[in-house]
Amino acid sequence: MSRRCELTGVGPMTGNRVSHSNIKSKRRFLPALAPASLQSDALGQTFRLRISNAALRTLDFRGGLDPFLMKASDENLSPRALKIKRQLKAKLAS
Repeated sequence: MSRRCELTGVGPMTGNRVSHSNIKSKRRFLPALAPASLQSDALGQTFRLRISNAALRTLDFRGGLDPFLMKASDENLSPRALKIKRQLKAKLAS
């Protein structure tokens, strides 16, 4: 399982660990991922996704999973999230 948010695409970043004597060595900054059960109002289903805490706050701000997915670009979404977005578009079109 990759350390990448399924909704925003946020992944590990790199930087330097700096010691007290100012020696630099490489390190990784991992995103704060959490498993979340998200309810889709239009589809009437619950989806279990592994998303970052920042994405969870954004979901609350935008009003839920459905508005977030409709506004999100396809490049950032995981294949599972793209599948949910396609189902949502089909449901809203009918």
